[in-house]
Amino acid sequence: MGERVRVLWLAKGLGRGGAEQLLVNCARHLDDERYEVEVAYVLPWKDALVPTLRGLGITVHCLGGGRSWPLRLRTLVRARGYGLIHTHMPVPAVAARVVGAGVPIVHTEHNMWSRYRRPTRLANAWTYRRNSGVIAVSSAVAESIVPGRLRPGVSPTVIHHGPDLGDAFAGPGARERARRMLDLDQDAFIVGTVANFTPKKDQLGLLDAHARVRDRHPGALLVLIGSGPLEATLRERANRADLKGSVVFTGSRGDVPTLLSAFDVFALSSRQEGLPVSLMEAMTVGLPSVVTAVGGMPEIVTDGIEGVVVPPGDPRAFGDALASFAADPARRRRCGEAAHKRSAEFDVAGAQRRIEDVYARVLEESR
Repeated sequence: MGERVRVLWLAKGLGRGGAEQLLVNCARHLDDERYEVEVAYVLPWKDALVPTLRGLGITVHCLGGGRSWPLRLRTLVRARGYGLIHTHMPVPAVAARVVGAGVPIVHTEHNMWSRYRRPTRLANAWTYRRNSGVIAVSSAVAESIVPGRLRPGVSPTVIHHGPDLGDAFAGPGARERARRMLDLDQDAFIVGTVANFTPKKDQLGLLDAHARVRDRHPGALLVLIGSGPLEATLRERANRADLKGSVVFTGSRGDVPTLLSAFDVFALSSRQEGLPVSLMEAMTVGLPSVVTAVGGMPEIVTDGIEGVVVPPGDPRAFGDALASFAADPARRRRCGEAAHKRSAEFDVAGAQRRIEDVYARVLEESR
């Protein structure tokens, strides 16, 4: 066994987002005989997952935000002697490529290139050839990378990450217990979603879709797990007459896997995505889903099998899909069973092994 390689995982923040949760999931399955991983993040106020990572024995560095964090990153890289940097999210990735002191870089692409803001997209494209390895969370994301921006000989490795639901309720009574935790009606038809409250997640469209469900199923409830800048707007919409009393805001939660069993259907109304961890978690606990045809979601939800796939930005179609599930418990059960079966392909331990294979190849080529 050779000497362990010290690797830096670099992220913009460590809040409760999907990409950030992937770091925790992967850390639990790290081959620590081969790799010693440390994590650095930029935004000090996005630190919800820091205690979890430290509890796993991971050293975590906050770069402190502001304009000088790239300089602090350069100092950290030089001081800690990393053999490889693994970047997540484009802005910290650009900084690592510029100040990385010649350390090989592996970058995970979590979103479609076309969805980045123009300055981010340009900076990303300008520096992209400095990546020694590229991982994409879905085939759709991989295909969005402009081929001419890749270093010769480098092509994206598609790795479908998986959830880690070790603390989720399972077996008889899971639904009842989860609903009790959220103080929900045990007999109601309940749709749930997990996402930050931002325009790209389009929870406003989901609320409009829920209003259509309520027209046909007045007792239906919608649970929104998350937080974000659009919360006041969403609460204002939820307080209108057609939705009043039917929308539950839980805030950001660290026990999402435990709560998923409370739902009858999982929903994601996103206008853009890579491959959301929350969807894979929902499928793993056996929930049917209604999702939009963006990013990698159609790669794991086959329309009519594990759930329903609808166009983005179409609350009418989304609401009709949810209402059809509300009216047909047997169909919910069939799609949920198919989702659970499909989830056997979501192997977080296997995903981490494949990531480490990319590391090994990059390190060998850099010698």
